[in-house]
Amino acid sequence: MRRFSVLLLLWCLALPAAAQTIHQFTIDGAIGPASANYVSNGLARAADEQADAVVIRLDTPGGLDQAMREIIQAILASPVPVITYVSPAGARAASAGTYILYASHGAFMAPGTNLGAATPVSVGGGLPGQPSDDSVPAEDQDEASPPEPPEKSASERKMINDAVAYIRSLAELRGRNAEWAERAVRESVSLSASSAMSAGVIDGVAASTSDVLKQFDASLEDAVINDQPPDWRDQLLAAITNPNVAYVLLLVGIYGLIFELANPGALVPGVIGGISLLLALFALQALPINLAGLGLVALGILFMLAEALVPSFGALGVGGVLAFGLGSLILFDTQGPGFELSMLLVAGVTAASLLVFFGTATLALRAFRRRGVAGTSHMRGAIAEVISTSPALRVRIEGESWQAYSDDPLARGDQVEIQDLDGLTVIVKPIGRSKSE
Repeated sequence: MRRFSVLLLLWCLALPAAAQTIHQFTIDGAIGPASANYVSNGLARAADEQADAVVIRLDTPGGLDQAMREIIQAILASPVPVITYVSPAGARAASAGTYILYASHGAFMAPGTNLGAATPVSVGGGLPGQPSDDSVPAEDQDEASPPEPPEKSASERKMINDAVAYIRSLAELRGRNAEWAERAVRESVSLSASSAMSAGVIDGVAASTSDVLKQFDASLEDAVINDQPPDWRDQLLAAITNPNVAYVLLLVGIYGLIFELANPGALVPGVIGGISLLLALFALQALPINLAGLGLVALGILFMLAEALVPSFGALGVGGVLAFGLGSLILFDTQGPGFELSMLLVAGVTAASLLVFFGTATLALRAFRRRGVAGTSHMRGAIAEVISTSPALRVRIEGESWQAYSDDPLARGDQVEIQDLDGLTVIVKPIGRSKSE
């Protein structure tokens, strides 16, 4: 029995060890709700599947503060080590990307990459991730003397101080350079990969994911790397949370419902409009919204709906378009890269809507003037032309088509005289005959 136990132990030791697994995620572009959902769910899945580590390949100009914080919270709570790797060559971890890099268990960069410029964009005034001075290379910005910053308001100082405290806490948690992190927020400085390594901002410079794993933990060098691309839900969320897409969906929804109300029974505009409006509302709840802008947009919608239901010769329509356009300009309360609403789109849509309502108002005003202040009484005795006899008799009066009734047989092209009106039907007779004939 003892001999059998020894043989069993030797056999178990001879078995190959289970392969270590790495889950790899890729963030390429602005960080938003879709990125946060993708990383948070991915880290939870990596923990459930007992992955040995997670690698986040990062190339971002920045993004939304709320989405960045959700990603960082998921990284800090992850039982699986998270390694952020700025790659490929030419990539950057600007603005929000710098915070994510500081929060990770391991921080690596590929040659030819950079990080920094972590000033909140609503305060910094420039494009996130861009050098603060075009004449100073990214790797030398930390050495250059920054320009004298303009005086900041109390709210801007609060925002800056909050960002500084946040990134310093991450630096202290991971043992990274907290002084440079503060400069990245206050002065928008940037560093190249080699300079970041020298400054103690990152853990190493690596040319590949395998090199990253080897430097982070030598036992992971031969681990199996499983790519985890975004699923269709994350891709859909990424598409509709683009402010320009959300704005277009909102417009399609509004105009679809207006057309359905103006033409009951059309169905297709109503169905498309309803679906688009629901998708737009879902996207808007995931994005930072300015309440004043949302109020103006809502007021514009109400005015345009009122124009469709109670024609006012364009007054409500034009007012609605103007309110909608002004609200659109301030609708999204963010200047984060990748989340700006195109001013060309807003201007084009507003101009097109104005033209539509101006044309509608012009046609309505012409029709009103033709009808005159006397209503329809002036039509009695007027001469009309028969334009069709089947399926119903119709005549043209002063450029308008009316349903007609006559006791006499008529042919298309006949000239008739208006004898009377019965609701929206005119009673006519051929010219030269009396009504009693």
